[in-house]
Amino acid sequence: MLQLKQRGLSGVIFVVSDDHEGRKRAVSELLPGAIWQRCYVHFLRNARDRLPRKGDEDCLTELRWMYERRDVAEARRNLAVWLERWGDRYRKLCHWVEENIEETFNFYFLPRAHDKHMKSTNMLERLNEEIRRRTAIVRVFPNEASCLRLVRALAAEIDEEWLEGARYLNMELLREQRRVQMAEAEDSEAAA
Repeated sequence: MLQLKQRGLSGVIFVVSDDHEGRKRAVSELLPGAIWQRCYVHFLRNARDRLPRKGDEDCLTELRWMYERRDVAEARRNLAVWLERWGDRYRKLCHWVEENIEETFNFYFLPRAHDKHMKSTNMLERLNEEIRRRTAIVRVFPNEASCLRLVRALAAEIDEEWLEGARYLNMELLREQRRVQMAEAEDSEAAA
């Protein structure tokens, strides 16, 4: 991340990753003001590891539902109900969820239309899968430069798709939300 910052990365407001202490620390130190979101898919996999082997799958299904709520307040209310329902039966899991789930709720502070795409690392994982698929066809590259050319061409192709095709994320929604938030902050400062 430091190299990206040195090469001019700026304006980052949201970072999604798995639970990695070094990455979390780098985001807070190198990208001040950026919100870090723990990938909810990785979180649910980690939760599955804490559920006994013969545990009730409904427990995890209901936990997954937290990410389909309209806003963070509704998700927190549903979490309280979930903890009440499963707390006695799966004490360790519920304790771990209660301690860690807030890191997975940060996507709720983005425009609603961005929820689906920004609550997980799926977008990045799809890109990596496409790179794997395309490089597997070639199997053996004559040198590192030829592999890099293929990956760059693929990245350019995907970038063009995102720019000219159907919008993956409508950034105007985010810009408008930020304008409103800044205006509200200015109003509250003026009132104080």
